[in-house]
Amino acid sequence: MSSDVGFPPTLQAARDRLAAVRPADYARTRNALDGAATRLSPYLTHGLLSGPEVLRSVLAAQPLPVQHKLVQELGWRAYFRHVWAHRGDGILQSLHPGPLPDEAYSRALPDDVAQARTGVPVIDRAVTTLYDTGWLHNHARLWLASYLVHLRKLHWRTGADWLYGNLLDGDLASNHLGWQWVAGTGSHKPYLFNADNVQRFAPPDWHSPGSVLAIGYDELDRIARDPRPVAAGAALPGVAPPPLLPRPPADLQAALGITPPDADLAQGREVWLVHPWSLGALPTDLPTDTLVIGVLIDDFHLAWPWSARRWAFVGARLRALTPTVWHGSAQAIADALAGARCVCTLDEPHATPWLGRWAETLPGEALFPAVAPRCDSFSRWWARSTRGLRDAGELLS
Repeated sequence: MSSDVGFPPTLQAARDRLAAVRPADYARTRNALDGAATRLSPYLTHGLLSGPEVLRSVLAAQPLPVQHKLVQELGWRAYFRHVWAHRGDGILQSLHPGPLPDEAYSRALPDDVAQARTGVPVIDRAVTTLYDTGWLHNHARLWLASYLVHLRKLHWRTGADWLYGNLLDGDLASNHLGWQWVAGTGSHKPYLFNADNVQRFAPPDWHSPGSVLAIGYDELDRIARDPRPVAAGAALPGVAPPPLLPRPPADLQAALGITPPDADLAQGREVWLVHPWSLGALPTDLPTDTLVIGVLIDDFHLAWPWSARRWAFVGARLRALTPTVWHGSAQAIADALAGARCVCTLDEPHATPWLGRWAETLPGEALFPAVAPRCDSFSRWWARSTRGLRDAGELLS
């Protein structure tokens, strides 16, 4: 199985994409679906790039003020991680009440949305693009979430779980807190959009005149606060949603040589663990006899299944880093590593419940300083994390 051609899982592809970033174009056109989006998110999520590396690269070409939109976009990723660090699994529940009580929303994804046959072009194009590429422009993510939550009355958590599983860049903090921002459970008001907004920022085949979205914002706000959903889509031809898989597909496991954990292999060895969120270059100071092991943790993926496309992306990069890739339960991996002389890895909140049991966890390079206490708005966090700074390069000092 090949990985997605739009996002090759290689360091060279990540660095080529980074070299193509034009901050001025991004700031000017970032809201348009055909604008200068960086498309770096799969590489950032899986650790092929880091926030500091991105900023160093763009600053090598030109200086930027700390308030530049590209720097702020890196800030949103860091802010969502800040909230996750303070709230833990609390990010998976509504942070505060939204326009309607939680029980007013359905927990079943509508079939016409999942099959891209709502008859609302912006929604159907967003869903087919998601399935075809594993990626969506941020504006399209906002539109899709807003339609589902505020018009179809789907609980944000159901929508967030579905989108996460289909994204190459699915990050529990950015994705689920982003849905809460749209839903109004993580922000002061719900995010709403209409057909005029789509026409302004999307290509013609996304435009949705004459649809349920062809109304004003006052009416949209009224609908968002009414528990009755808008009507489901017409009986149109649709697409089959790709399955979400709790483990790599069998053909991928065979092609990449993924095996169960092997205690004999690790016995007495120095081990460096590579996991799906640490797919960058290996540390340059690893001893030459270090055993590098890729790990896929069954406990995580039973709760958070992935599309075959994402399994292929991660699997191909793991195999490029090491010929030894284990897939198994957290306990099986722990047992197999018990006889190792030492085990080290990079820390990562997606895998924190297990990494600390197996290994010495090393922090990744952070772009923004730690902020305490918890900030419940981006603006407050941003003011504290950039206080006294004028140039973006000061973040790297």
